Amino acid sequence: MKFLIDNWYLVLTAVISGGLLLWTSFRGKAGGVSTAEAVRLLNREKGVLIDVSEPEEFAQGHAVGARNVPLNLLTTGEPIKQLPSNKALPLVLMCKTGARASRAAGILRGQGFTQVVPVAGGLAAWREASLPVEKSAA
Repeated sequence: MKFLIDNWYLVLTAVISGGLLLWTSFRGKAGGVSTAEAVRLLNREKGVLIDVSEPEEFAQGHAVGARNVPLNLLTTGEPIKQLPSNKALPLVLMCKTGARASRAAGILRGQGFTQVVPVAGGLAAWREASLPVEKSAA
């Protein structure tokens, strides 16, 4: 006990550094999944890729195979045909930066979808990972 009292600053440093390590690991999960994990969910778990960008943004460029469901459409409570009827399928959400996708994830969980994850970094991270992107016909 005398060691702890005499070296309180060492103990405090160890506790703070451990707390920071835990915080960053939890923060990484809350911010979304990596592009590699997103691809795994899409390919192996039969996930559905949903882009919550506005139609104009979606037309300028989106991940290949993505379905466009704008964020404001999710808040109406109306049935959306682009969403799968099986609420247990993984939904991988994307937008330009990932911010809207994170909000959309909360909305969709509230609607009963059980596996909803945003892509951390959004379309920018998708492009950075050299994953396929396409533009819609105008």
